[in-house]
Amino acid sequence: MQKDMQLPVFAEKKGKQLIYYPEKCIGCGTCVQACPKGILAIGAVGAVVRGLLDADFLEITESEACIACGICAKVCPTGALELKQEGKTLTDMSYLFRAMKPTVVNESCVHCGLCEDICPRGCIEVTRGISGDGNLKLVGKTNIDLECCIHCGWCAAVCPVNAISVEKPFEGRWNRDENVCQTCHTCVETCPANAIFNKKAKPGERVEKISHRPDACIYCGACAVACPVNAIDVRKTAIIPNVEKKSVLEKKVLEIPVPNAILRTCLEVDENACLGCGNCVIVCPVNALYSSELAAGYLNDMDEKALLEVKNGKISVVNQDACGADGACAMICPVNAIWLVKRKVK
Repeated sequence: MQKDMQLPVFAEKKGKQLIYYPEKCIGCGTCVQACPKGILAIGAVGAVVRGLLDADFLEITESEACIACGICAKVCPTGALELKQEGKTLTDMSYLFRAMKPTVVNESCVHCGLCEDICPRGCIEVTRGISGDGNLKLVGKTNIDLECCIHCGWCAAVCPVNAISVEKPFEGRWNRDENVCQTCHTCVETCPANAIFNKKAKPGERVEKISHRPDACIYCGACAVACPVNAIDVRKTAIIPNVEKKSVLEKKVLEIPVPNAILRTCLEVDENACLGCGNCVIVCPVNALYSSELAAGYLNDMDEKALLEVKNGKISVVNQDACGADGACAMICPVNAIWLVKRKVK
């Protein structure tokens, strides 16, 4: 219990506690989709991933309204939410995280280390040495930390001897609007499975702005939650593990759009430090969506901007509510004259 006291207790009801483990959360918002009371909030996922905001992905807006039904914990693919009763964890096969088959390594493993190198979460540790019996082979151990594993399948895909078995949480669809996407890379950095990337183009070759690896994707939706211009649509089409009362969970999350990201940040600026260079204005994906000519030499010719503008040689926030909380402006500023701060969710 002492350990739990240091963790965010989201709600307490009739001897039950809903506990949040931030280190396990991937910012997918599946729990927000499923909550029957609509009291879970997610947002600023990109800023948190980039280390620009000291906050957790998830928060509860009205803890007193929570009925401790546990639906949020049951659909969570990583076990980031847990329901306890009188200090005892309530886990059974109706919880997706528990019903999912663990990612395991069998005796065929040759401890080559490819899985350790490729794991996007750093969940695998391989210890190896040269066999002492005269054979030309490696001996050792391959350990997978199931507390951080998200079952993306990278390890199984690269294993040269098919020694790793993986069961993913969801099947789904991933779509992106090429015309809306501003290539801000928020989705690339947010994806917990390294399923989104930028193709490297050869001279004269035209490639899509952002590319997707279907075989690595777990269709969690974190990329869509983080996208500051809503260019990505992720839909779960099936729950793969054999979860008890699966139909109840499927009604909550299948074919449902990812939850709307709550604006959990404010932009603050230091006019005295600002150089008026306009880099933040150009790089802002919301501004770029508003006008495709913004970054093509028309920075000072446009009278109106959607979110940020340089006025009288100093940065100015036009509309706080338009911010996608991706933090691109803060990342590019050469003098730290603009940054994100956490604000209370209404």
